[in-house]
Amino acid sequence: MALITVQDLALGYDSRMIVEGLNFSVNAGDYLCVVGENGSGKTTLIKTLLHLQEPVSGRILMGDGLKKNEIGYLPQQTEAQRDFPASVWEIVLSGCQGRSGWRPFYHKEEKKLAEENMERMGIADLRDRCYRELSGGQQQRVLLARALCATRKVLLLDEPVSGLDPKVTAEMYSLIAELNKEGVTVIMVSHDIAAAVRYASHILHIGSVLFFGTRKEYLESDAGKVFLSRQKDGKAQ
Repeated sequence: MALITVQDLALGYDSRMIVEGLNFSVNAGDYLCVVGENGSGKTTLIKTLLHLQEPVSGRILMGDGLKKNEIGYLPQQTEAQRDFPASVWEIVLSGCQGRSGWRPFYHKEEKKLAEENMERMGIADLRDRCYRELSGGQQQRVLLARALCATRKVLLLDEPVSGLDPKVTAEMYSLIAELNKEGVTVIMVSHDIAAAVRYASHILHIGSVLFFGTRKEYLESDAGKVFLSRQKDGKAQ
């Protein structure tokens, strides 16, 4: 059974419908990129998958034993969040909150998991640094380590390379691809269609046209051809 199955999903807010008729599934090991025009509902979809927002209609089914608190999330950051006055260790460890429940402390196993994920993301040496003092790329690695503390199954990433320079962007994409090769299922919102068609196994295009299929199918589809040409012309974000 698929990890996540979406059936006839409609999304909106403030009595405004954004998108409807979404149908797709995500299997273990998939790398799904969600693309589409600005305002098409990409971030709203991620929040709905996380149960942070209710759909207008439709269903989201979890399979293969996946639980709501077993999904790691890397959100888009606000300026206030980038200036958060906590240590790297505190932020990464907070990713274990879903495991600790209402306990006011972390077990040894949870601390070990945080240490392992810091090593995995190459930020162990930043453990005692203040988060607000880090570069954008370092902050994203911290947030990715935090997300990995919440899951061994699924990562939801909302524009994870936004605002990063080309070198750091390439490093971040490489990290995410490596995690996927290790068995972590990835669902990533991206405005970077070139990266999507390079790394993704599947593409979900939402907006005026809906499409879900493999990367190859997307490249051969009318939706993919139009969106790719628009982005090359600088008209898609």
